[in-house]
Amino acid sequence: MIRLVIYDDNKARRDSLEALLHLTDNMECAGSFPDCSTVVDDIGALRPDVVLMDIEMPVVDGISGVRLIKQHFPETRIIMQTVFENTDKIFAALQAGAEGYILKNAPIEAITQSIEEVHQGGAYMTPSVALRVIRFFNQPPLAILNEDYKLTKKEKEVLTLLADGNSYKMVADKMGISYYTVNTHVKRIYDKLQVHSIGEAVSLALRNKIV
Repeated sequence: MIRLVIYDDNKARRDSLEALLHLTDNMECAGSFPDCSTVVDDIGALRPDVVLMDIEMPVVDGISGVRLIKQHFPETRIIMQTVFENTDKIFAALQAGAEGYILKNAPIEAITQSIEEVHQGGAYMTPSVALRVIRFFNQPPLAILNEDYKLTKKEKEVLTLLADGNSYKMVADKMGISYYTVNTHVKRIYDKLQVHSIGEAVSLALRNKIV
């Protein structure tokens, strides 16, 4: 029996997923929650095999929830569920440790298949999401200009920590600097790399082996 926990701020969606799990022979819903504000206590108490995780939630969102789960319960498998095919969100979720990424409009068979595959130690992505990942890795490296875009040692450190899935606050804590200083470094990184989001910055840095 596969034990699951659901995180989704849409009650109708939670109820629908609970009903699906109830009707599936080898699956059971151990609990469901509207956000990840109590995620460490939830997972510690319920000990699910797989978590179905929405990305966009109030208070504590899904990507933050993934980081917390993987920090405290690395063996727990996580499938992200979202209405967005947003490349930044996809990579943020995967970098945080999610094993699956499926769109909410996926058919029932795909949802149950994703749960079974992830539970067995595999990974699962909706085909359109998988295509975005493949296209990303098939992109040729961009020409590195002026010695890694002239990023300073501190800026590279910030970018590396962000690429590892850390939030601004976590970067500040790990580097022993203020949140404001992290934000200043990020703005300079944007200017030097000529990007407009963390996802773009991390993607460019990974393709060009800057971090």
